[in-house]
Amino acid sequence: MIKTERIEQIQDYIFQQQTVSLDELVEVFEVSKNTIRRDIQQLVERGKIKKVYGGVAVNHATLKSFNERQTKNQLEKISIAKAAADLIQDGDIIYVDSGTTTLEMVEFIKDKQVTIITNNLDFIFNSFPYENLNVISTGGVFDRKTKSFVSLKNMELLRSYNINKAFMASTGITLENGVTHSSPHESEIKQAVVQKSAEIYLLVDHIKFGRYALMTYCDLEDVDCIITNKSPGEEYQLFTKKHGIELIISR
Repeated sequence: MIKTERIEQIQDYIFQQQTVSLDELVEVFEVSKNTIRRDIQQLVERGKIKKVYGGVAVNHATLKSFNERQTKNQLEKISIAKAAADLIQDGDIIYVDSGTTTLEMVEFIKDKQVTIITNNLDFIFNSFPYENLNVISTGGVFDRKTKSFVSLKNMELLRSYNINKAFMASTGITLENGVTHSSPHESEIKQAVVQKSAEIYLLVDHIKFGRYALMTYCDLEDVDCIITNKSPGEEYQLFTKKHGIELIISR
């Protein structure tokens, strides 16, 4: 991996985790501590990352328009979630991935008779009022930063479920690197779900196209449907047509 790509991936990883130790970055990116220190210094100079004791953290003081961006992003997430929920039928057995976009699906399936398997704690909590939603938690080690269960000890239990439709999240997707995410701890779960599910639905907003993160959990051609809020570039449109991937643009 070239230096510029590594630095961008380190930044994405820090943004997702909020606070990260230097030792964790060394382990995740498999470089020396001196290399990590040099990369971190470049990120600090950009102003979005700050050094803290033993590691680094997101510098929220520099993100003045955060609330405005968050509101806009929220509307995009809701429209994507609604389009995804429209594909769910009574009696479906679905998997809902961890992520803020997939979380929004609860509101649009609350009147359906559905069995839901998920590692998303907020999704479990928000589903609680609706007795018609049969929720199965994956269990495992709880990651407070992503509010999801990771590192399952009994992966065979997850693989034993017959999943009709999996609704997956991603940090970024490219034609070369496929469907990627920033957390190595969730990689095995995501891979197992993709292998086990009859249909894979990928929920991503338009800015995720052309970006990639640390871990690839499936190839793009493994996806059956991409749900996004704007039409992607021509190369992605040609790719989806070639591989029979349905492309849904939410409204």
